[in-house]
Amino acid sequence: MNFKGVIIEESLEDKSVLKELNILQTDIKIVTEKYKTPWLKQWTLHTFEIDEGKADMIAETVSKGLESEHNWYADFKNDKTHYIVYKNKIFKVNRTRADQYLEAKKYGISLGIPEYQVDFSPEVVIEKK
Repeated sequence: MNFKGVIIEESLEDKSVLKELNILQTDIKIVTEKYKTPWLKQWTLHTFEIDEGKADMIAETVSKGLESEHNWYADFKNDKTHYIVYKNKIFKVNRTRADQYLEAKKYGISLGIPEYQVDFSPEVVIEKK
């Protein structure tokens, strides 16, 4: 089964991965304070689809291509598997496993990504201390 996801073009140092994606739609969002990316004026969001057989390769390429100065992620999923891709770190999550989502979410928060942006699964809650 094919994977679908969204990638922010501005998150990429190496944009060549975009040529490997079947881009279904592109949207431009004007950056507001909520997005926590004041160095950018806009986000260019590409909704894409990839063949299941390319998922591991695309995850690796994205992971290496994310920009180094700021912490970003990209993700894509099908009915069974959810790839959550950070710079040099990939989580291949079984969509029925809340513990795997929690690990990916905690990692993103540890990088300084706002919690609302790493809300990959509504069932996963990090307890506040």
